[in-house]
Amino acid sequence: MSDYWHIDTGGSDDSPDGGMLTRKHPQQPITNYIAVASVDASAAKVEKLGGKICLGKTAVPQMGYFVICEDTEENMFALWEKNGSAK
Repeated sequence: MSDYWHIDTGGSDDSPDGGMLTRKHPQQPITNYIAVASVDASAAKVEKLGGKICLGKTAVPQMGYFVICEDTEENMFALWEKNGSAK
């Protein structure tokens, strides 16, 4: 298990605004997460525009869902859908 820390930028609510984890290897890239209304719809758009889904919809229990993607220039990024009912 990797060390993981929540990041709070002081927004108007008490939920974390992000997170940071230790690298598993020196070449591991930073993955930026983008908040979306639906990871399903947004992942479909990534694929329609030529990107790839590297890790399908994954639940973070009671927080939401994420999908890890790669764009057409091989840059990694993630989609995040906040959903307190995630299991």
